[in-house]
Amino acid sequence: MSPFWRGRRVLVTGGCGFIGSHLVEALLGQGAEVSVLGKYNSRSDLGFLQGAERPNLTVRLGDVADPWFVRSMVEGMDTVFHLAALIGIPYSYAAPSQYVETNVKGTLAVLEAARREGVRRVVHTSTSETYGTAQYTPIDEDHPLVGQSPYSATKIAADKLAESYFLSFDVPVVTLRPFNTYGPRQSMRAVIPSLMAQALHAEEITVGALDPVRDMNYVGDTVAGFLGVAAADGVEGGVYNVGSGQGHTIGEILERVLAVAGVAKPVRRQEERVRPAKSEVGRLICDYSRAAAAFQYAPSTSLAQGLERVRDYLLATPPAHSPNTYRV
Repeated sequence: MSPFWRGRRVLVTGGCGFIGSHLVEALLGQGAEVSVLGKYNSRSDLGFLQGAERPNLTVRLGDVADPWFVRSMVEGMDTVFHLAALIGIPYSYAAPSQYVETNVKGTLAVLEAARREGVRRVVHTSTSETYGTAQYTPIDEDHPLVGQSPYSATKIAADKLAESYFLSFDVPVVTLRPFNTYGPRQSMRAVIPSLMAQALHAEEITVGALDPVRDMNYVGDTVAGFLGVAAADGVEGGVYNVGSGQGHTIGEILERVLAVAGVAKPVRRQEERVRPAKSEVGRLICDYSRAAAAFQYAPSTSLAQGLERVRDYLLATPPAHSPNTYRV
């Protein structure tokens, strides 16, 4: 356990979600005083933090694009981890203005609050989707940004807002750009939990394109990147990729899933695409050398180890709906 976080007041926007909840758990484990900004809903549902009450954890539900609410949560914080975002690529084609509202205006609200309240560090979350289809691999931070979907366009806009607040107002913001994070609690719409759930609980496996290449990084390694960049000196204003550095086709991942699940089941290619055709990113392979140099980032979980943890989670927590409804 690092003493760095002990007693520090930390805000995690989007902390009720997949990556956010793992980050919250890590911060609590290291002694931080954690506040979480979650999305308001009429059920007061705390997502993956439901039932996680602890003396040093406070969860408030609201809207990340509400500047008054956000500032009230940023007040008195040492560090702000900004993860709140709409991330579903297909839905961004149907409701792009909602993505602008959350991803762009929400980021603006966080940056302005951090500016006014004088926080020590803001970690803004980007995505490897901002690179579009790779023009070269592995992808470093100098790769051009391409708005290949409305979602990626809003994340590029948010990244540039973060850059502008550093250059214009000296806000101590750093951008972390995770590649494809996976692990327990991930949405069943994502490729690894979908394939694993079908391997464990369905009669056959339905899958889409097998050729796209993805850099699959276990959630614990992504969280280590967040903690590392938030504690490092001299990284303000920078952009840092975090990933595994390894590329795997969806077909290869499917073979690994079947092996870890210990099953041999028929595989059926789905005819109808879930993801809009023009949004498909062909290759994503991370170059994390800048993060390694700046804060000693190094992934430590192999794909086999990560798949075993997803398997064990899905055996203990079966999906609420038939795995046949989850197609990738």
